[in-house]
Amino acid sequence: MQNRFSELLDEFRSVLGGRLIDAILPPLVFLIANAIWGLQTAMWTALGLSIILGIRRITRGESLAYGLLGAFSVLLAIGLVTLLGRAESFFLPGLISGGLTVALCFISLLIKRPLTAWSSYISRRWTLDWYWHPRIRPAYTETTLLWTLFFGLKFWWQIALYQGGDAENLAWVQTLTGWPTLLIILVITYLYGTWRLRNLQGPSTEEFDQKIPAPWQGQQRGF
Repeated sequence: MQNRFSELLDEFRSVLGGRLIDAILPPLVFLIANAIWGLQTAMWTALGLSIILGIRRITRGESLAYGLLGAFSVLLAIGLVTLLGRAESFFLPGLISGGLTVALCFISLLIKRPLTAWSSYISRRWTLDWYWHPRIRPAYTETTLLWTLFFGLKFWWQIALYQGGDAENLAWVQTLTGWPTLLIILVITYLYGTWRLRNLQGPSTEEFDQKIPAPWQGQQRGF
């Protein structure tokens, strides 16, 4: 159990890096500031926090990519709130992103190139053809179905709140179903995916690259 937990921590450090703070804090600060001081203060407080996070990354010599993306998202949200005059519009970029994720899940399943395989490929750079092996692809198809269910339900819930003009509950839903819940989904994806790969008895990435014939030892770590 201890080894499994350490494995999960190592995997998420390599895959997620420093994205969590940049993704979680600005929307949460917007929610609190909007409740206390109102919309205008909330928007600029969230933007100021994104800038501070970017400066923090510079002083620590870290990648600015996620900080810049977070600041851009907040600026876009502020523009939408100003244009539409609705507090819930601050969360419209996240809602659009969620809708696109659902669409990508569906399309990837239809063309038999599941989204979780692409996600793994982008972060790990394993040989792309390995993911489409008949004893590998089912694991990624099944985990993509899980993603489709999660993001689909989240998107439907957010659309209902947005149409109802319920900015406060929309903020809570987006925050709670953001990284906190997504981490749980990623843990389930990893645990189920690695278990499924072992049961499918397909080749590991190294065995696939070296064209080693069956029977294979299989992928022992990583998904």
